[in-house]
Amino acid sequence: MKNIGYDRDASVKYALKWALGRNKKYIDFTNLGGDCTNFVSQCLYAGSGVMNFTPIYGWYYISSYDRSPSWSGVNYLYDFLVSNKDVGPFGSEISADDLMPGDIIQLYSLIEKRFYHSLFVVSAASANPHGILVCAHTDNARLRPLSTYSYDDLRFIHIEGVNKL
Repeated sequence: MKNIGYDRDASVKYALKWALGRNKKYIDFTNLGGDCTNFVSQCLYAGSGVMNFTPIYGWYYISSYDRSPSWSGVNYLYDFLVSNKDVGPFGSEISADDLMPGDIIQLYSLIEKRFYHSLFVVSAASANPHGILVCAHTDNARLRPLSTYSYDDLRFIHIEGVNKL
C-alpha cells in the first residue's frame, strides 16, 4: 500500500465548479434523501482519483444502483474515512483549529439524534464559523459560511491521505 497524497486543490476546484450544478456522471440524490454526501464524495474523488471497491464496506460509485453506502450516506462516509486502512482516502476527526480546504464537516441534530448533513470545506481562514466557507448539495451552497447553518453539534474530518495499491 502506498500513500499517494490528497490533491486538495483539485478537490476544492471540483467543489467550486459543481456546487450550484450537477455532474451528469452521478445521480442526483436530492429527492432521494439528499445529495450532500454524494457531492462530498465526488469532491473527495476529484482529489484522490482512487475508489475502494470492497463490497459493502468500501467507498465507490459505478451507478445509482452500484455504489457503496459510504458514497452517499453521512455516517457511512465518516465510518469509512476514519477506519480505512485499505485503498482510498482516509482521515481522522479533528478540531476546527486544524481544518483545511478539502476537509469535511458533518452537522448533528439533537431532534433527529444523528449526523444528517455533509459539507465540503473550501476555505478555512479561521476556526471561527464565520471564517469557514463550504460548498454543499441538497440545498446548493457555494462559499457559504458555516455560521449560516443551524446545527446542534458538528464534527470535522481531516483527510490525511489516499492509499493506492
